[in-house]
Amino acid sequence: MRHMSDYNQKPWRTTPTSRTTSEIEPCIIIHGGAGNITPEKLGIDGYRKYKAALVEIVREASQYMRTPVQPEEDEDLKQSNPRYPSALDVATFAVTLLENNPLFNSGHGAVFTRDGINEMDSSVMVSRGHAKRGVGLTGMRRVKNPILLAKAMLEHGDEDLGNMARRTESSSDDWDKTNLDIPSAQGHTLLYGPTAEQLAEKYGLELVDPEYFFTQKRWDEHIQGLEKEKAGNGPATWSADDYFPQGTCGAVAMDRAGVMCVATSTGGMTNKLTGRVGDTPVVGAGFWAEEWDDPSSANREPVLRAWRRSRTFLKNLESLFVNCFMPQSMNVVRRSTRITRSIAVSGTGNGDSFLRVAAARTVGSIARWGGLTGPDALCRVAGDDGELQASAGDRWGKTGEGEGGMIGLENVVLRDKSGRVISSHVEILQDLNCAGMFRAWDDGSGSIHVKVFHPKTKEIRFHKMGMNPNDELWEEYWVWGVDRDHMKKTG
Repeated sequence: MRHMSDYNQKPWRTTPTSRTTSEIEPCIIIHGGAGNITPEKLGIDGYRKYKAALVEIVREASQYMRTPVQPEEDEDLKQSNPRYPSALDVATFAVTLLENNPLFNSGHGAVFTRDGINEMDSSVMVSRGHAKRGVGLTGMRRVKNPILLAKAMLEHGDEDLGNMARRTESSSDDWDKTNLDIPSAQGHTLLYGPTAEQLAEKYGLELVDPEYFFTQKRWDEHIQGLEKEKAGNGPATWSADDYFPQGTCGAVAMDRAGVMCVATSTGGMTNKLTGRVGDTPVVGAGFWAEEWDDPSSANREPVLRAWRRSRTFLKNLESLFVNCFMPQSMNVVRRSTRITRSIAVSGTGNGDSFLRVAAARTVGSIARWGGLTGPDALCRVAGDDGELQASAGDRWGKTGEGEGGMIGLENVVLRDKSGRVISSHVEILQDLNCAGMFRAWDDGSGSIHVKVFHPKTKEIRFHKMGMNPNDELWEEYWVWGVDRDHMKKTG
């Protein structure tokens, strides 16, 4: 395992991943799965298909994020400021686009169980604003967009919890005798299969025939995995020679109020057992979001980093920053401001490993109680030699155990006594311990970034090919031969 100081050294992080502004600006990052994804396995055509899909999804989500919501009929247009989609709206919107795209392992592109069945999981969690905070669903076979059911369950949670002392107006008499008695989601956080689907019908969500989820590519992977296992060449869920999807699709968004939301959806692992429950629907394993006031951490690195990058926006406090944040200056600042930190993460990869180490909650705990920055906390769990990799023990690299990656957002907000935002410093979080993870993001500036492969792979390729690591087309150069001039003309 690496020493703590090693987590602060990330020479491969060349793409801008942080942004400091004088107000909270919305941003989003998405992922489309992780695992044994190499240039050789993906191929140049496959790479371009995934890249185009990721860019389009982030672009659509960003446009939606920045488009004012149509006012209500009774809303005073003269007095009200424009309202924008919430983080919950934006994150779930992005995940519906992933679910509708057969390239990704969720919704229409979900993998098959050993029995040739599509069973899907989904979840959402917010840093604040809803009583339940986080919910999960598993074992769905007919819900067209599982993420929308998670969203509805969270939104109805306030009313459900308020009605815990009595039955709601609806009862089992409203359903024929073949249905279960499900007046609402009650105070529950995690629901399964038939209960989840009946709740979806109650919410008016679209149910489809299971045939909707069939894709030939996923079926071929299903058969290939079973045949490989039958021949004695390893488990049907993972291959060292091929990429069998075992990852999750997800999004993490932050809105103008500083609320964060993580939304995840998946078909699970290729050839998983029917009825298997992974990390995606389990709060703290595959997803997590939280916010806290943290005045006691004013001398810790996350807040110090935010202050250093916020000085441009603190002209009214300029006199406090003599001698580059001397301790006495920080004490004055601490009394004059309120410091709020928030973090949200979504995982993708071998879900059983995420469950064993409560991966997402562990990242949040390290950031909150350990005083590390979001990127460093994430690295300790999902990075090389992190907790996920350690959980595989001597099986690492042989079964797919421990493989995965995580994305997320971290924000440090500084407010004055009146609650006015002085500055907001947001970090785009991403790390992985496997060959690749499909991810893309808009950091709030409107620029879209895409990455697929492990940075270590990038370093090796640039070293062998003598190329500039900062070249924006670096992932489109291939060690096994692509004409560079042609790439620049067509890429």
